[in-house]
Amino acid sequence: MAAIPMVELWRGGMLESSHAGHAVICDAGGDIVESWGDPAAVIFPRSSCKMLQALPLLESGAGDGLSESQLALSCASHQGAALHTRHVGRWLADLGMSEADLRCGSHEPADRAERDRLIRAYEPPCQIHNNCSGKHAGFLTLTKHLKAGPDYVELAHPVQVAVKAAFEEVTGEVSPFHGIDGCSAPNFATSVHGLARAMAFFAGADAGGDARNRAAHRLTRAMSTYPELVAGEGRACTDLMRAMGGRVSIKTGAEAVFVAIIPERRMGIALKIVDGGTRGAEAAICALLVRLGVLDPDHPAARKRLNPVQKNWRGFVTGDIRLASGFC
Repeated sequence: MAAIPMVELWRGGMLESSHAGHAVICDAGGDIVESWGDPAAVIFPRSSCKMLQALPLLESGAGDGLSESQLALSCASHQGAALHTRHVGRWLADLGMSEADLRCGSHEPADRAERDRLIRAYEPPCQIHNNCSGKHAGFLTLTKHLKAGPDYVELAHPVQVAVKAAFEEVTGEVSPFHGIDGCSAPNFATSVHGLARAMAFFAGADAGGDARNRAAHRLTRAMSTYPELVAGEGRACTDLMRAMGGRVSIKTGAEAVFVAIIPERRMGIALKIVDGGTRGAEAAICALLVRLGVLDPDHPAARKRLNPVQKNWRGFVTGDIRLASGFC
């Protein structure tokens, strides 16, 4: 089955661009409730699966003493604001480690205020500014607990062995291959259905269940409680979780992947826009959340991404983004 058109850009009465994709909504049993495109399409979930990568941190007992804010950061793709770097730096210090122990690499922060501060101070960005530094602090916490070697991003390292096992068990699929993510950690491939199945497991996780259920429940709650740590001001994940009042946890991944965990419906969503366009992914996830009745289409955070008009630099309306016929 092919990807289907989901989001379109219209200009001057003509279809100018189209974003096609795959999407699956699963129930807590892992069965498909609704789907678009090909549920069996194999994708890299990229950063959308950080809550899966964090499961061994809690299941092992390594994260027993971690706060909810630290757990939110372990699932985050943050923008390197002072809020984020302060939390991650403190976490590393608590471990008796430093920025040098990270293996994620450094890049300029997406947060403008922090970027400008670095420029004014003639200070280069460090690895703590990396959007994945919270996830890597979690990896280091597990590494220390396991008394394992320092190169925790290696495929054969005990941390990544545990991550792969949890990933395959919760998606319900053997991962056919892996790639290396932007932060140097392995990223295991799965189908869109498998990713939605995993999110539905998180949605149905019970605080009084076994170790995996308790871990999934804690991570889901942490994300929805601290949306500003999961992404940052103005970002879709943060804005939309706030718009839904903490009822839903959502997470984006590079190349236009999005997932949602909906505990009140015991449902999970996975979405992939095949051209990698963030614009299409944000509009499509909003549409799916509206369809399930958990996002108000009139909330400013939804209107910003769902069917917005396009304006040029003089403020003239030049076109609009709309859902494709047949999707949602």
